[in-house]
Amino acid sequence: MNTIGKNIKSLRIRGGLTQEELAGKLGISYQAVSKWENEVTAPDISLLPTLAAVLGTSIDALLGYAAEKKTSAYYEERYKDSEYYWGVKPSLMCLDVLRILPPTRPLRLLDAGCGEGKDAVFFAKNGYKVSAFDITDSGVEKAKRLAELHGVDIDFFRADIMDYRLEKDFDVIFCSGVLYYVPEGLRGEVLGNWKAHTAAGGVNALNVFVEKPFIPRPPDHDIELRKNWQSGELFGHYHDWRFERCEEVIFDCGSSGVPHKHCMDTLIAVKETLE
Repeated sequence: MNTIGKNIKSLRIRGGLTQEELAGKLGISYQAVSKWENEVTAPDISLLPTLAAVLGTSIDALLGYAAEKKTSAYYEERYKDSEYYWGVKPSLMCLDVLRILPPTRPLRLLDAGCGEGKDAVFFAKNGYKVSAFDITDSGVEKAKRLAELHGVDIDFFRADIMDYRLEKDFDVIFCSGVLYYVPEGLRGEVLGNWKAHTAAGGVNALNVFVEKPFIPRPPDHDIELRKNWQSGELFGHYHDWRFERCEEVIFDCGSSGVPHKHCMDTLIAVKETLE
């Protein structure tokens, strides 16, 4: 769960410092800085306040959490409105899950980053045993009201995708519109935890925005908070699973009031085991 090495390197270069100069300001060897940036070792916790100050940042930003906190604050406010920010129509990826692994028997499904609960409610209405979490209190409360309106029972709870780790298995793990906030150094840990806690024959259904050099950066409110994912990066984490859907699509969007484009990778993969 450590992205600090890459953050140190990026902030050091942005500040015009060499490894030797940064080391001199901290009273350590440049070899120590090199090891941090290559993620061989990590700074002692006692150095973090000084290190953050020298690099002109906060400890949270150094650890990779600042963007997530700003993002949650934005949605915390948006979800307080009476209208549903994302609407109440389920995403198309929900239909793929329903087709690939229908609940012909009790199936446990986790909606990671459920927002206001529209997809979680869809799954519960179709017979899945649903758990769902979001980082926002307002989103979770709104999701509970939507579930009550539709007469379904869902285990909603508040959690942060950055540090929440599964301890029990699910048949389906669903995550739409959240992974692009996860920094590079955490992706393997998050997805590895999900894979390990997916039951045999289970499904992970995920999507993420990816960067393309020929697509201008979209004018979305949170564009500076998103972490760059590369084409196919998500698929690579599931190289040992069977792909039911593996797709990259460029589509038009007008969410900010300004027409623009996005590129999104979508993966629905099945955890196969040897006979």
